[in-house]
Amino acid sequence: MMEAGGGGAGAGGRDERVPQWGAQETRELIMARGEVEREADAARRSAKTMWEAVAARLRERGYRRTADQCKCKWKNLVNRYKGKETSDPENGRQCPFFEELHAVFTERARNMQRQLLESESGASVKKKLKRPSGDRSSGESDDEENVGEDSDDEKPMHSRKRKADDKKQQSQKMSEKPKTGISGINELLQDFLVQQQRVDVQWREMMDRRAQERLVFEQEWRQSMQKLEQERLLLEHSWIEREEHRRMREEARAEKRDALLTALLNKLLQEDL
Repeated sequence: MMEAGGGGAGAGGRDERVPQWGAQETRELIMARGEVEREADAARRSAKTMWEAVAARLRERGYRRTADQCKCKWKNLVNRYKGKETSDPENGRQCPFFEELHAVFTERARNMQRQLLESESGASVKKKLKRPSGDRSSGESDDEENVGEDSDDEKPMHSRKRKADDKKQQSQKMSEKPKTGISGINELLQDFLVQQQRVDVQWREMMDRRAQERLVFEQEWRQSMQKLEQERLLLEHSWIEREEHRRMREEARAEKRDALLTALLNKLLQEDL
């Protein structure tokens, strides 16, 4: 198998045509993408590193593709999966790898849900661990304030109180930041799931509508064929009747002709006698 370029101009200004993707090669690309996403360090990888890993997995399976080619092909597959190119499910240009892509995206959603739950549980544990320190700081500040009151030193007391307030605000901000990030991930995940469900519903509705249209077309076709058959039978019956009338007329003419010839012969015989 020849190694294809990135689809651009090659050395010397020549345009290298990218070979077409075969069906099995496309399936291997989808499988390789899913395997790379399932790896432990997938979240820390850059897009370039990830596509290089996908291209490497394809090379292991006997397909020579660059990272840019894999990225471009994956983008086209995702666009067709989302239904951006065609809305006709019976058309040949529909997404022929819908099941494989659907499995990859479903597994991605499950992994995101699991990571979300793990991050939520980790944030709750961190919050519980921070609470005792906050209580101690408040207790220490109270003790310091009492010491300041006993010593009648107002300036250190205000400074300690200000520092304690700053620590509380900082701890509150730190505790709110994970919530904001988790809520954002949750919203993205919910949007993805809603969009996935919407695509599935639209696809099923389209398939049902096409099936109904096919049934209506078949019924109309059967009715038209029955009508044509009835017309054929009527024409055949009328033709048989015409043929029968013609045959009867021919027989009547033949009988008249025979009778006339017989009368003429009898007349000639009588004249001869």
